[in-house]
Amino acid sequence: MDLKSVRLNIPEGCNIILGQTHFIKTVEDLYEILASSVPNVRFGIAFNEASGPCLVRREGNEPELVNAAVDNIREVGAGHTFIIVLKNAFPINVLNAVKLCQEVCSIYCATANAVEVIIAETQQGRAILGVVDGSSPRGVESDAEVKARKEMLRKFGYKL
Repeated sequence: MDLKSVRLNIPEGCNIILGQTHFIKTVEDLYEILASSVPNVRFGIAFNEASGPCLVRREGNEPELVNAAVDNIREVGAGHTFIIVLKNAFPINVLNAVKLCQEVCSIYCATANAVEVIIAETQQGRAILGVVDGSSPRGVESDAEVKARKEMLRKFGYKL
């Protein structure tokens, strides 16, 4: 077995959701979930099929984001994995609905940070072992940083 790290390429101003699923209809179900979740959401979805023709299945409403999703999931190369590239929405707006999709098994990350996907490669194929999402902590927030965090959440409308 070989271990590899694959860095995802997240387009400027976008977030991603990386997960594992088990069925070809996932791309259409995720399309419906995203399209009905947030007005003006733009997205691309790509899914690595793990049996039969083993194709990358794709959907979306923004060709640039569909292409970004396809490029990223091809680099990952693990079967039954999917990626959503989101614009004009945040993962918090859609994540519970994505997790409730009956084919979705797990979510590895939902972020706009730099992401490295840790891959195990065997003779059979590839698997995601985990992700490195962003950077390691550099310290503990100060009282001023607590205040700034709370103000930011209220500015975005996530807290009253």
